[in-house]
Amino acid sequence: MEHITTTNIKQSVPTAVTLGNFDGLHKGHRSLIDIMKKKAEEQNLKSIVFSFYPHPMFLFKTNSDSRALIMGYEEKRIVIEQTGVDAFIEYPFTKEFSSLSPEDFARLLFEQLNCKVLVVGFNYHFGKMAKGNCALLEEMGKEYGVEVICVPSVNFLDERVSSTRIRNALLNAEIPLVDELLTIPYFVYGTVVHGKRLGHTIGFPTMNVDADKTKLFPPNGVYATRTVIDGKIYSSVTNIGVQPTVNGTDKVVETNVFDFDEDVYGKKVTVYFFEFIRPEKKFDSLDALKAQLAKDVESAKEYFGSLAFEEWKENY
Repeated sequence: MEHITTTNIKQSVPTAVTLGNFDGLHKGHRSLIDIMKKKAEEQNLKSIVFSFYPHPMFLFKTNSDSRALIMGYEEKRIVIEQTGVDAFIEYPFTKEFSSLSPEDFARLLFEQLNCKVLVVGFNYHFGKMAKGNCALLEEMGKEYGVEVICVPSVNFLDERVSSTRIRNALLNAEIPLVDELLTIPYFVYGTVVHGKRLGHTIGFPTMNVDADKTKLFPPNGVYATRTVIDGKIYSSVTNIGVQPTVNGTDKVVETNVFDFDEDVYGKKVTVYFFEFIRPEKKFDSLDALKAQLAKDVESAKEYFGSLAFEEWKENY
């Protein structure tokens, strides 16, 4: 997949494009990409996902209570590449760019991208003060000979699927709902780094994963997870938190991988989240912590043997 991160986006071949922020790449986003790819295949067009960097909410300081990404930037690139599109554009999002009129932004898309098909969500807004909408794109599309497809929202349990809904569910530790809306399990991708090695001293060695700092995490606590190391999947239990028992202060993601004891420092791993086990707690002693960790492991193993995990079992 071609990955473009500059303003040099000019395309020499005709394209089909889908446009949006695509944070999380949830059911609704995947509907847009699927429609765009189908059009690209039918008309022999280059398939392009067009997004922005950084996410506009960071520039405008909106949604302050949950101003973070469901997927970090590298995670987003990985998942979009898995969709099989030809190119992924992360257009530099600046205050100057945000002041473009909706008409000028539409011209940029149609002209620079040699666009023949544009797929957007019906409620997508763009341009200065977010005044651009699907009706404007359809009107200008006729002028430029572009087929504009405005796609209705995707609903789940009678409610629209959106990044905001997923963020709220994540903040409430509703991991099964988050995973369902994303169509893949919520995950943390990062490099294994050195930690305090506390786990080794009490018989529960953990991997500390250096995750994207712009990422939204679920509440501090313990989760049933699956960890991918060198392409192999292992059951695991993961703690997100500050290690209060040993007076920690910085948030860490540490994973105890079952039946695994290899040196993986410096390696990239992926940790998939499936079930919330318990909130983070400060214990009176390391022995009490060790006893609770043993219970956490059993809780995770029980989950992985349950019907709740069946739909994910084949791929994760």
